[in-house]
Amino acid sequence: MIFEKARSQAGALALDDGTRQRSWAELEERVHRLTHLLHDELGVRPHEHAAYLIGNRVEAVELILASLVSGTWMTPINHRLQPDEIAHVVRDSGAKVVFVDAEHGELARAAGAPELHPVGEALDAALANVSAAPLPFDGPAGGNMIYTSGTSGRPKGVKRRRPSTVEAALAGVRAYGKTAALDGSGPHLVTGPVYHAAPLMFAIYDLMNGAPILIHERFDERHTLATLREREVHHTHLVPTMFVRLLRLGENERHGFAAPSLHLVLHGAAPVAPAVKRRMIDWWGPILVEYWGGTEGGVNTLVDSEEWLSHPGTVGRVLPQFEVFSVNDAGERLAPGEEGLLYCRNKTLDRCFEYHGDEEKTAAAFLDDATFTLGDIGRVDAENFTYLSDRKSNLIISGGVNIYPAEIEAALQEHPAIADIGVFGIPDDEWGESVKAAVELRPGFEPSAALDAEIRAFAREHLASYKVPRSIDFEAELPRDPNGKLLVRRLRERYWRGRKRRI
Repeated sequence: MIFEKARSQAGALALDDGTRQRSWAELEERVHRLTHLLHDELGVRPHEHAAYLIGNRVEAVELILASLVSGTWMTPINHRLQPDEIAHVVRDSGAKVVFVDAEHGELARAAGAPELHPVGEALDAALANVSAAPLPFDGPAGGNMIYTSGTSGRPKGVKRRRPSTVEAALAGVRAYGKTAALDGSGPHLVTGPVYHAAPLMFAIYDLMNGAPILIHERFDERHTLATLREREVHHTHLVPTMFVRLLRLGENERHGFAAPSLHLVLHGAAPVAPAVKRRMIDWWGPILVEYWGGTEGGVNTLVDSEEWLSHPGTVGRVLPQFEVFSVNDAGERLAPGEEGLLYCRNKTLDRCFEYHGDEEKTAAAFLDDATFTLGDIGRVDAENFTYLSDRKSNLIISGGVNIYPAEIEAALQEHPAIADIGVFGIPDDEWGESVKAAVELRPGFEPSAALDAEIRAFAREHLASYKVPRSIDFEAELPRDPNGKLLVRRLRERYWRGRKRRI
């Protein structure tokens, strides 16, 4: 069986999104039925691709698990993207079918998605007409292919290396969860979007070890606190933006909160202001665990609250299965404490990931078959604690979401007033970073509040809302070197000056 609790606690709750619930036995059966629906009815065979474009619903978890058991790839699609961005993900992934809910059906059709299959009652009806017989666990394992950041302005699908069989994959998921203390000991709350690797996969790791998953439609401070308390949640994943919003609640609300069952709050995906983290630890106790990693290589470092307080600013101690070190511009390994481009060596696995359909990008990420980079600049000290200081790609992370400057620049270059543009991240106490645009105007245009508003309105028409610049600087001339390369660091420096970190 996929879930031990489908045998020992068949009728107990396994999934709950506030509207739909699944017991362990129901979840076990639905995952098996989904594998037959994918293979027999929709023609998605092992090694082929499907996708979903849905809100925070139980079906997201079911589809990810069904892809693993059926040997297929499943791509969660960010429903905040524009239709042309969604079309790119669908086209690039080669998805043969896109599962969609009623709320996002029009968006999927506008993106030109291929065959659509509705979730909800229509999926329930379809599953009732297919077999519930388990596929053999010695067959090929599948997995998720989540799209992540790229400096070209177009994200790429990340394929993590899969175990050879479903049985090995299930065992690996359980073991991986336990490395992050996701031991299935109690309910796991999901408040972030289920199209992100985190929180989705952290929740699934916990689920596979026996934790029921509670899924909120979206993050709300008061709803989160109530659920943590009333449902006796053990584990959750938050991002720094959520910490800020929680801390903005009134003093009486904060002091009245107690959740004695909560003993693990994972956080990462974005830099956290030290003052914010200290306030959260003071409020909730030493239950925050920070990680550093990526969709490509998973979690590479971890640090609990007590270690972080004695090593403020660290993103964690390197996990035993990895080695992390920095290199200089010549690719030469640096001594502990020296800052450079960070590389991670997987001690047990070669080529632990690839970028779908892009051998050149995959090769560029690897120093050798076992050693890869996420493009972060930082250092590793003599105690094996990692510190980040910048990103090689100048990627913006706002509220835990990756934003690609090149994509924004390309869109805004179409505005008739803009001669040149540079986009970068600046410090933001709530979001970690916010999007800033530096603009050089064409002759005949003058800086003004009206033009600022016009350019940002233009951006909203062409980009997802979270990619729209929060502010614009009008520059007489943008700094470029003789080869035409925009010197973004000069633009960013005025905002990051005096800070130890530049992300």
